[in-house]
Amino acid sequence: MTPPFERPLSDRQKEIAQRLPAGEALLLDYLHKLERHRKGRRAVLARLSSLQAVNRREHHIRIAASTFEPMVKQLKGQVFTLSNADIIFVFKDVALQEVESAIVKLRFMFGDDPALTDEGVGSRPDFFDWFLLERDYDSLLHLAQRLASDEDQRRTQELSNSHNPPGNRRPVSRGEALSPAMLAKLEDALASADLANMMRRQAVCAIIGKTQPQPVFHELFISIADLRETLLPNVNLASSPWLFQQLTETLDRRVLSLLNKHDDRTVAGDISINLNVQTLLSPEFLVFDDNIKASMRGTLVLELQKVDIFADLGAFLFARDFAHDRGYRICIDGVNLESLPFVDRVRLGIDLVKIVWDPAMTQGTLPTGASIADYIRRCGPSRSILCRCDAQDAVDFGQSAGITLYQGRHVESLLAMAIKKRGLSRRR
Repeated sequence: MTPPFERPLSDRQKEIAQRLPAGEALLLDYLHKLERHRKGRRAVLARLSSLQAVNRREHHIRIAASTFEPMVKQLKGQVFTLSNADIIFVFKDVALQEVESAIVKLRFMFGDDPALTDEGVGSRPDFFDWFLLERDYDSLLHLAQRLASDEDQRRTQELSNSHNPPGNRRPVSRGEALSPAMLAKLEDALASADLANMMRRQAVCAIIGKTQPQPVFHELFISIADLRETLLPNVNLASSPWLFQQLTETLDRRVLSLLNKHDDRTVAGDISINLNVQTLLSPEFLVFDDNIKASMRGTLVLELQKVDIFADLGAFLFARDFAHDRGYRICIDGVNLESLPFVDRVRLGIDLVKIVWDPAMTQGTLPTGASIADYIRRCGPSRSILCRCDAQDAVDFGQSAGITLYQGRHVESLLAMAIKKRGLSRRR
């Protein structure tokens, strides 16, 4: 009987692998390739998922993974960051002492967390788990397969429950209602808070046919979830749309201030930022405009929410003309299937339209009965961005409708896999 790890992947497994975040997909692929090369190799699992939320923010995970990077560059091992924040490092025996040194650093970094202080107590598993591949290969492979299956189920459930657009305008909807007094305290806290750790990047990529995604620009935004968790963990920031709008305007000013102090790496390449129309007309934006290089304006996209635009069309038209005169590009964000028929890119005089993916789009028609493909042709295939692409079916539909620009977790996964493969091919 053929061992499980020698069997070719089924069509279902291949589909799952395509939809998985890069960590799970790459780990499974790497372990299959190592099946005949187990001797002299080990692996260590760091359960960062068991850390308290305050200790497992994105920058913590990134720093933890970078601890192993020197050994990766020396071709002594490969590191995989999983979607649940756990890290697996597969390495050669010769790097054992270096790995043990890295583990000491991680223990020091998270030493105050209960996951480490209570390690091995009661039913709590050890924070680090070790594998000798010559002996434990099957155990590690089965663990990777289980993680892959769990992640696929989680994402399937998430897709069925929610189709809200990502980014810094996506509020978190649980907890105590946000009051004006709470908002005032939050705005005071934002004045001194270090928002650099909450800044996120997500690529908007061109995908043509079966080619690998090519980044066109990166959206920079503040993670509302991290902001809430850090400053008001028990408050529902979305309870009042008007107070949340005020909060986003405050965030706009802080983001502009943060970018004014940037180093060249923060805004390297083409980027987009989310702003309110009122922010575009504010003194803070004028200061930002004065401080950035003139050459950058042509590479910077200003993303405006559709609700904000139509709430005061006159203010938008004035802000649009000002932004275009200064060389910026304008994108209308948050356009869903219902509002798409009312958004005419050419008549609004904007450069890009960001469309939120909805499985109902596979019917090929708008609520008015018009063809989505015809709308894309009028809007311009290179002027339409399909966002919230969390699975391959979104990209497949977009390509059938003529869209060339995509954004979302699945696109990030494809991009990460492509970068990883290029890195591996250069090392061979």
